[in-house]
Amino acid sequence: MKVLLAALNAKFIHSSLALRYLRAAAEGEFDVLLREFTIKDDPLRVLSEVVGDRPEVVGFSCYIWNVVETLKIVRLLKKVSPATRVVLGGPEVSYDTWEWMEKWPEVDAIVIGEGEATFMELLRAWRDGGDLGEIAGLAFREGDRVKIAPRRGWIEPLDAIPSPYRGHLEELDNRIVYFEASRGCPFHCQFCLSSIDDAVRYFSLQRVKEDLARLIDYGVSQIKFVDRTFNLKKDYALELFQFLARYPGRTVFQFEITADILRPEIVEFLAAEAPPGRFRFEIGVQSTNEETNRLIRRIQRFDRLAGTVRRLRESGRVVQHLDLIAGLPREDYRSFRKTFDDVYALEPDELQLGFLKLLRGTGLRARAAEFGYVYMDEPPYEVLANDVLPYEDVRRIKRVEDMVDKYWNSHWMDHTLRYLRAWEFSSAFDLYQELGDYWDRQGYGTLGYQPEDLFLRMRDFLRDKGLRRPMVAEDLLKIDYLLTRRVRPRSPWWVPTLDKGGVLGWARRLAERPEILGPEFARLELGETALLKHAVLEWVSFDASAWIQERQLAGVGDPHLAVVVYPPGGQEFPGSVSKWKGRPMLFVAAQMNAEDAADTHR
Repeated sequence: MKVLLAALNAKFIHSSLALRYLRAAAEGEFDVLLREFTIKDDPLRVLSEVVGDRPEVVGFSCYIWNVVETLKIVRLLKKVSPATRVVLGGPEVSYDTWEWMEKWPEVDAIVIGEGEATFMELLRAWRDGGDLGEIAGLAFREGDRVKIAPRRGWIEPLDAIPSPYRGHLEELDNRIVYFEASRGCPFHCQFCLSSIDDAVRYFSLQRVKEDLARLIDYGVSQIKFVDRTFNLKKDYALELFQFLARYPGRTVFQFEITADILRPEIVEFLAAEAPPGRFRFEIGVQSTNEETNRLIRRIQRFDRLAGTVRRLRESGRVVQHLDLIAGLPREDYRSFRKTFDDVYALEPDELQLGFLKLLRGTGLRARAAEFGYVYMDEPPYEVLANDVLPYEDVRRIKRVEDMVDKYWNSHWMDHTLRYLRAWEFSSAFDLYQELGDYWDRQGYGTLGYQPEDLFLRMRDFLRDKGLRRPMVAEDLLKIDYLLTRRVRPRSPWWVPTLDKGGVLGWARRLAERPEILGPEFARLELGETALLKHAVLEWVSFDASAWIQERQLAGVGDPHLAVVVYPPGGQEFPGSVSKWKGRPMLFVAAQMNAEDAADTHR
């Protein structure tokens, strides 16, 4: 019997772990193909490829992001190949299963919950003429009737499930690899489907290490662990961190971490020994409102979480992505503003502001009426309003989300944003809210943009806003722009503060007296020609290097010469004692005395 396993991933770079588990379980007994598409693919092209494989059974993996598009394919498939049996599985159809079967007669069966054993028993029953009613965890049709068997118990031990990564590794080229070391979650957050599966089970360390070594040796670029709380079991997590930190390779690993229970010995190991950039942590904060956390049954010590995030940030070794959820119970606009400011103050590498989704099977969906939830009827079931957060406030927070993603997460103007928060706005949330409102008034949301546009729009916003120190903000924008360019910009978006003669004069003087900009600049041993070719010289209104290093405004109002130096084709500067690091370098000096300044124009 020929079986096709198919998924519509959100993007090409993603891969389906669920399908790979099913294939590993079935391919020794059945003729199994695996095909991955995206939700943006033309349905008729997907249909053509599926039908062209001539499968007898097609299994689709369903999630909130792909179920609508998947069911369109299912309906088309049944029109042109009614004899092909269609099986659905995945979290989106594992709840309200009767509704799915009634609404979509094209679906022959649904595998509910953990699917490896159920799917194999279904294939054997169809092949051998067995009784589907004896298969736990299955919804199926018997004539015109829908029948749903009791849920199947969890698979134990997990090592009984064949590894999805013993072969077919070439399919993973240029893709994110999804991986799990455990299944289940002991916590009961009422917005999350994992709260239902509280039996935490682990694959053996030996198996996990073997699979990871195989993937690293093959050369996959990114492995994303899908464990709901990777660090739940301290010794297990520490041993894997140590293994991955010391195993040679360039693979990057991402983990979902509960930061307030990350043990100090793990934090200190990561801060001392993790190769910089190899580990990425996704940390769900969601809310700092105590009443909200109590209502959603979320246990969290924010003080401990904050301490862990700060320690790892100071180490510079682990990239941290923190999550917030707007729309949780009793979290109104003012409360969410505080939550945002609490988390933004930790300065994570990435801050994701998401909106509550009332997922099928979750406690919050069952209690939606209690909190006055209004939400989308179709996936992704996103909240539109509740009893303390009207739709207009949701719209406003949406604008904050957009600005945080465009400005903070891009890291194109970190120094400017830090200055604005510290000196010009009472709240980080207010900064992004006012910026988002400005974008909305200007109609920018419907326009495309390049990185330079973000700087220009920020400049225009700040001029419209009116600041205490407008020159400081605009000079920081210039510095940020120059430091985020990998090559010297030919024509920046501002009017240069030095004319051609001024640039020539300063280049000559700096070539003669490089110590003016300090010993590090002097060690570059740049001549006049190299400076003119590889540097930008500007007057700024304060000591920018002092702000970047100490976040202190030094010499505000006094002109300072800022020099940003770029690499000459990635090679050493002539006579330089150190190789170029690949990033622009900033040097600042106070204005020379009148005699020296005059010399630059002779």
